Amino acid sequence: MSNTDAARRRLLTHARFEILPTATIEDKVLASVPLDTTVTITASPAKPLDVTLATAERLRAAGYAVVPHLAARMIHGRSELGEIVDRLTAARIDSIFVPGGDATPEEGCYHSAADLLDDLATMTHPFSTIGVTGYPESHPTIHDDVTIQAMWDKRRHATQIVSNMTFDAAGTAKWVERVRKRGVGIPILIGLPGPVERTKLLTMGTKVGVGESLRFLNKQKGVFARIAAPGYSPESFLHKIARVAADPEMKVEGLHLFTFNQVAETQAWRDRLLAGGG
Repeated sequence: MSNTDAARRRLLTHARFEILPTATIEDKVLASVPLDTTVTITASPAKPLDVTLATAERLRAAGYAVVPHLAARMIHGRSELGEIVDRLTAARIDSIFVPGGDATPEEGCYHSAADLLDDLATMTHPFSTIGVTGYPESHPTIHDDVTIQAMWDKRRHATQIVSNMTFDAAGTAKWVERVRKRGVGIPILIGLPGPVERTKLLTMGTKVGVGESLRFLNKQKGVFARIAAPGYSPESFLHKIARVAADPEMKVEGLHLFTFNQVAETQAWRDRLLAGGG
């Protein structure tokens, strides 16, 4: 087995599944996703953060390793953060992902992931894994130099970088190299959409609340176009990024798969590739 093939297998083996906390998703996960797969649960301003936390608690009780997203701008300061830490501690949840989030912060809320992480660092907490966001295809409103500097600033508190959704393998490879040259050495997970059926992706918006549906469709319309574009293939991207992952100095350790709640299809795709079928 070549180094690239071994790296691809490692990325697939250590892939985790991102889900949206809808009413039916837990049954889908239980029916299709092996217990040794890490499941991350998104947070959205369209629903209370409690929906994310409760979904994480139930899946953790079912035996999964879970990673709730603690969107900083949805959390009302240190007091609420402390309550969340206590709740996750009681649930035996030891991993979190801390994005800034899409919400406009209300009075008293954190304004950035860095602010939340600074507060969290002064608390007793159980989190051995703390993820922060990376932007291989650039942030829509923040310059690349600023986002990479933010990763440098957060490295004291974070244990991994989770990239947002990316389609450009060559650009992602350059981004990984740039992060490493900046001196940020924590492991990276590459965000990749799985084998999403476009018709199901389009209807996903209606399952996450009316308000969020409009926001989801507007925000992700570029994603729809790129997934549906001729020639797009998660296998092709995976093969190319595995060349980067084959270099141990790059510390690309796994995939963060955006399932759009198509967990059965995503698991079948992963099984096929691990069996040598792609």
